Amino acid sequence: MTIETQQTQTVTGAVERKNTGAAAVIDDATGWFGSILPSHVDPRAFVGMAKAYLKQKPDLAQKANQDPAGFMIALSECARLGLVPGDTFHIIPFRDKGSGSNFTPVVDYTGEIELIYRAGAVSSVKAEIVYSADVFEFRPDMDRPNHRIDWFGDRGGMVGVYAYAVMKDGSTSRVVVMSHAEVMKVKAVSKSSGGDSPWVKWEDRMWLKTAIHQLAKWVPTSAEYRREQLRAAVEADNLRTAPADVHDAEIVSEQ
Repeated sequence: MTIETQQTQTVTGAVERKNTGAAAVIDDATGWFGSILPSHVDPRAFVGMAKAYLKQKPDLAQKANQDPAGFMIALSECARLGLVPGDTFHIIPFRDKGSGSNFTPVVDYTGEIELIYRAGAVSSVKAEIVYSADVFEFRPDMDRPNHRIDWFGDRGGMVGVYAYAVMKDGSTSRVVVMSHAEVMKVKAVSKSSGGDSPWVKWEDRMWLKTAIHQLAKWVPTSAEYRREQLRAAVEADNLRTAPADVHDAEIVSEQ
């Protein structure tokens, strides 16, 4: 059974068993969240945060009560990533225009950074918006951008954004640089670009998120990366400590 099928059955079953609102459906799906949450997140704590998120957002709660299955699908994505609903992960209600869903899941830029850090391959992430009065220079032969800012002056309008990561070995990842036009192209195709959306309420944060999302394509972002690194280290350690006759047997078997 695929995870998509399991999710559909779990969400559908929860909605069929509960008709008292989205909060009750969240409670009923505690076991499901436990099966997809990363090991460092307690399912009961996640359920508590999700219910608190609904209480803080009456408009979202109303929409979730109307379509608990759609809300649960978006909330399941939050759980799978191990992010915090309402903090590093947002669920935006919108009017259904034939897409089959009433919600758009949005990972906050801080959530994107958390996923990068969680992989364990980088020591720091740098992301900044460039304003028209800033001094900015970057060429392909440069290790990092040169960005000078007058923090107390009028910086003008947003003209660009960049992001890069410093790896654990001290090297610099690929530097992502995006112009105003490139960011607007991303905004134009976003489901959540109109009305009461992050692009309207927190435009600067969405600029940062856009650059960091591009950076995530060039650096490890999943817990699987860390597990693979640990597995390789354990295998190497086992090989070093194995008895001599085991090494000899392996050599003979390869000949």
